[in-house]
Amino acid sequence: MATVHLGPSADVRAESRISIGYVLAESIRGFSPRRMIRHPVMFTVYILFLFILVVMLDPRLFPDITAHYDKIYYLGTAILLFLTLWFATVSEGIAEAQGRAQAESLRQIRGGLVVHRVDAAGQEATVPVETVRVGDVFVVRQGENIPTDGDVVKGAAQIDESMLTGESQTVLRESGGDRTSVLGGSKVAEGEIQVRVSAVQGQSFLDRLIRLVESTTREKTPNEIALNVLLSALSLALFIVVLGLVYLCQITGYAAIDVATAASLLVSLLPTTIGGLLPAIGISGINRVAKANVIAKSGKAVEAAGDLDVLILDKTGTITVGNRLAVQLVPAPSVDMGELLNVAMLGSSLDDTPEGRSIVRLAARQGAKPGRLEPGSFRVVPFSQERRMSGIQLGDGAEIMKGSVTAIREYAGELPPTLALTATEAARQGMTVLAIARNRQILGLVYLKDIVKPGIKERLAELRRMGIRTVMCTGDNRLTAATISKEAGVDDFIAEARPEAKLTVINREKGQGRLVAMTGDGTNDAPALARADVGLAMNSGTSAAKEAGNMVDLDSDPTKLIQVVSIGKQLLITRGALTTFSITNDVAKYFAIIPVLFATAGAGFAGVRDLNILGLSNPHLAVLSTVLFNALMIPALIPLALRGVPFRPRSAIDLLRQNLILYGIGGLVSAFVGIKAVYIVLGWLGQIPGWQSLLTEIAHFLPGGFL
Repeated sequence: MATVHLGPSADVRAESRISIGYVLAESIRGFSPRRMIRHPVMFTVYILFLFILVVMLDPRLFPDITAHYDKIYYLGTAILLFLTLWFATVSEGIAEAQGRAQAESLRQIRGGLVVHRVDAAGQEATVPVETVRVGDVFVVRQGENIPTDGDVVKGAAQIDESMLTGESQTVLRESGGDRTSVLGGSKVAEGEIQVRVSAVQGQSFLDRLIRLVESTTREKTPNEIALNVLLSALSLALFIVVLGLVYLCQITGYAAIDVATAASLLVSLLPTTIGGLLPAIGISGINRVAKANVIAKSGKAVEAAGDLDVLILDKTGTITVGNRLAVQLVPAPSVDMGELLNVAMLGSSLDDTPEGRSIVRLAARQGAKPGRLEPGSFRVVPFSQERRMSGIQLGDGAEIMKGSVTAIREYAGELPPTLALTATEAARQGMTVLAIARNRQILGLVYLKDIVKPGIKERLAELRRMGIRTVMCTGDNRLTAATISKEAGVDDFIAEARPEAKLTVINREKGQGRLVAMTGDGTNDAPALARADVGLAMNSGTSAAKEAGNMVDLDSDPTKLIQVVSIGKQLLITRGALTTFSITNDVAKYFAIIPVLFATAGAGFAGVRDLNILGLSNPHLAVLSTVLFNALMIPALIPLALRGVPFRPRSAIDLLRQNLILYGIGGLVSAFVGIKAVYIVLGWLGQIPGWQSLLTEIAHFLPGGFL
């Protein structure tokens, strides 16, 4: 057997060190026209850079547009345009390097795994994982790794998924029910199971996660495509405006605008900041989802999470802890509380259901003394749908039974009037009421209650502040559903819901133009998961549910969708904030370049010159300062693009106000201050002896041109 056992070093959540060499190599590969053309703004800069480079190398090719040719100025312009492009490709390279580091960690998990395949006759054969096919059955024993995704068809086992999810607690997987799915790369901590292959290597969820974080194959999301279209239209419009300005100046003789200045003007007015950072924003958003242990089958799902209107939640396991627990024992009028406690504990001592164990714990906390049951002196009466009660029969002929009020009434007669009233009131409050009887005498009641998960109310309140309406679906009666919904703070609920009710709700909401999300883990959830805009399937659920959803939570935490929504919101807010910053930044650049270009124009342009609020006097130096500042803003904002704008639940109006104030005004102020500072620094450098002569020497060494 060549099974590989993985240690803690294979934890995929551990941050791998980003390779500087990889980032530099990716940034150079980013200059490929095939990759550059995917980003319209930077492709425009790319074309201008190549054009200026050709003009710089041999200005004789364009005599009409190089009448005022200054080789140092053209060299500086070419260098700054190159830096603008390179900083943009570096930002994308850093984001891709993060995904590559995660992917390498994930690949370590599946290396060297083998399969113990079981044929129809029950014979085992050890084969490489690459040879298995969907439908094959293999066996995994204690201490062995599960080689590929599948569903448990025989046995039960405790599965260690810490290498995938970072969660140290093992999880139960067993045949039958909705907790059959196992993930390739996890480990059997205890037990033995037979698994039917549901995905071969290359198509498993681990492979999907690797492809997700290797962001070079990432598809653009609808909002990202729309923004690219907007930026393309803006680039075209600005190109026409600048071309018209140059032509106007040329035919009127108002001002001399050479090709380098025109190219610099266009680059400065283009939203190059958001254009250069847009790929990194999208990639880093996907990476944050992967770090949350969620497999998103597409970036569209993450983006849709940021625009959600309605969230449909299961009650059991999502809003509540999953089992009804005993919260109160109520004795009949003529029964002592101590007697009821002792009988309730004895009658539930052999009940291995969560409800039975909770009755024992409640009775013990209130002072009950456990009775002793000798082997062979009792018989367990199991629960059945027909009888609707369970209990034990003792050797002396005594019996203790507990069950629904209706079942105990048929078994032992009517409840005392005060007890019946109490039972009705408890049911009205959403609790499940069980009656306890001994030898056909009713001793009292026990109240069972769905326990709302700690903190769920606060998390649902966060969603409400985001503008997302929550709907709880449950098969419980309306009274119980109303109580739980009020306690948890959901906006609406659907009681006595059949599995198809979720699909009906989703269709209704989508028909009204809303984006809908839901969580689920069962086969009966698959249609609704497939129909929802964001369908988060639990990794612990069935293969059908995971195939239907467009996201899979490796931690199997139904409330993870709230975190996914926050990541989606953060992605959209980051994109919007940096777009706002970029556009207002460009407005400030207009005030830096245009007035100084008309400094020597006639008196008719005095009004334009009055806009020179920065006091820039040297046209070439002003243009170079603006382009340099424009280039430097891209690396300055890379950390924000990768980390994302901090997100706090608030209304859309508040978010818009924040963007306009913080990033809108910030873009204006930073550009004015930054351009002036760069202008002063470049002016100071120009006064250093030998600095300009150094540039001249560099220009003379360039091939072909500068004649």
